[in-house]
Amino acid sequence: MGEIGEFLVVGDGLEQEATTSLTAGGSESPWRSSLRQLRRNRPAMFALGVLLFMVLVSLCAPIYAHHFAHDDPFTSNLQGRINIGGKFRSVMQANPSGLGVVPISPTWSFSHYFLGADELGRDVFARLLYGGRVSLLIGFSSAMICVFVAAVMGMVAGYFGGVVDWLMSRLFDIIWAFPIYLLAISLSVILLTSGLNLGFVHIGAGSLLLPILIIASVYVPYVARPIRGIVFSLKEREFIQAAVASGASDWHILRKEILPNVAPSVIVFFPLMVAFSLLTESALSFLSIGVQPPQSSWGTIIQDGLQLLYTRPWVAIAPGLCIVITAGALNILGDGARDAFDPKAKLRGSI
Repeated sequence: MGEIGEFLVVGDGLEQEATTSLTAGGSESPWRSSLRQLRRNRPAMFALGVLLFMVLVSLCAPIYAHHFAHDDPFTSNLQGRINIGGKFRSVMQANPSGLGVVPISPTWSFSHYFLGADELGRDVFARLLYGGRVSLLIGFSSAMICVFVAAVMGMVAGYFGGVVDWLMSRLFDIIWAFPIYLLAISLSVILLTSGLNLGFVHIGAGSLLLPILIIASVYVPYVARPIRGIVFSLKEREFIQAAVASGASDWHILRKEILPNVAPSVIVFFPLMVAFSLLTESALSFLSIGVQPPQSSWGTIIQDGLQLLYTRPWVAIAPGLCIVITAGALNILGDGARDAFDPKAKLRGSI
């Protein structure tokens, strides 16, 4: 993926784009111009289609499990038997090597263990769909919280400066001093044992809110710092100085003047943060310190398939492919959003 710094949107460029749009397109706003360019970006639209497909298929997990597979993907089925082509086959079959049993291999039939079974006799494809629901939920929720908190903190630190900026910058430095995955693993290990108890906030150890909050918090500085830099440059612009001279309140300036100029950067950051959050959740769940049973995610399914990697590789390969496809689609979509909403990228492309 590209460096986060590439997604900066500077006030000068935004104003230049606004002038260009008004000159070339009459009354067309910069937002409409950017959205129109994004829609004309075929790779980005294809990536958006792939992403929507992954979301839609994952949302259909209960329909598939109950109406097609007729199986509960969260219940062990070691003694189960299925009818394939008029012949009954056991879900757990004798190992060709003569040691123990192995799950049934993929049948490539949507009505019976399409991707085979795991070591507990559970339908891998059904678990893959349910796992997608959890992974995508955590990815999008973490990104939304991260981008929102980072935008607020970045705007406040950049606009007010002084002690406020110093305190927030030191907080960012503390978080930034730790490698992302090391910090996320440390927080997960601590919170999984006792949950989160802060005043009237009580979150159980097995709640999905824990990985969501952990992942969101570790990425805040990586979004807040660039936004803070944007606001610093905007503060010196004439339209901000004019708003201050007219007696406008700080809240009014932040909401009406700063936020519209920061919003394009926030939009560009969002797909990138979803991809990072998805990968981080998968890593934590693979290490058994992310999503906890009985819930499953793509990361937990990969961990379940480790013992079957040589006999039933699809148990681990299928969720890995889903992660790669989804993260790749988000990356391409983020590149398209950067080209559409970052005026400097547009100027570079026109040279």
